[in-house]
Parts: sequence; structure tokens; C-alpha cells
Amino acid sequence: MAHAHESNTKRIWIVLAILTVLTTVEVALGIVRPDFLVFNDFLGTHLLNWIFIILTIAKAYYIAWAFMHLEGEKPWLRRAIVWTGVFLICYLVTLILIEGDYLHDTLAPLVKW
Repeated sequence: MAHAHESNTKRIWIVLAILTVLTTVEVALGIVRPDFLVFNDFLGTHLLNWIFIILTIAKAYYIAWAFMHLEGEKPWLRRAIVWTGVFLICYLVTLILIEGDYLHDTLAPLVKW
């Protein structure tokens, strides 16, 4: 029984370390905001925004994998949960980017950004 507790504790620390590194990269990029990432666009938004989106999705996936115990489930259940989330997140990100671009173009003459 003690061995299982040690492995769970070790696993939690590893998950904490990985999520801390990913969050630190996000915060560092948010503070530094490198010009080559801010002023270059890909699919209608800045590369820095794409990096934030990808890192956030990676953190969400890893949290679900580790804390919702998806690694121990059957493959079809894992796929159903993960792919549903992936498609939903892609849809929502696309919707937000399209609507945000529309609002920016519409309000640009009225608001000083």
C-alpha cells in the first residue's frame, strides 16, 4: 500500500512540474512579447496568440489525462472524450477569432485602441 502512495505522490509532483513549466513559458511570453511573434500573423491572428492557444490546450489535455485518469481507460472512451474536446475547442477558437476580428474592424473607426 505504501508503494502505491509513493508513486501517486511522485506522479503528482511530476504533473505539477510539467504544468508549472508550461505556465511559466506562457507568462514569460506574455511579459516579453517578442516582436517576431507579435507582428507575424498566421490564419488571421498573431503567432503569439497561437502559442497561447496551443499551450492552453496542451495543459487542459494533460490535466484531463492525469487527474481524470484517462490513461487507464479503454481507448475508445479516451478517444471519445479527447476528440470531442478537441473539436469543441477548435470550433470555439475559430468562432472567437472570427468574431473578434469583425468587432475590431467594425469598432476601429469609433474606438482608439
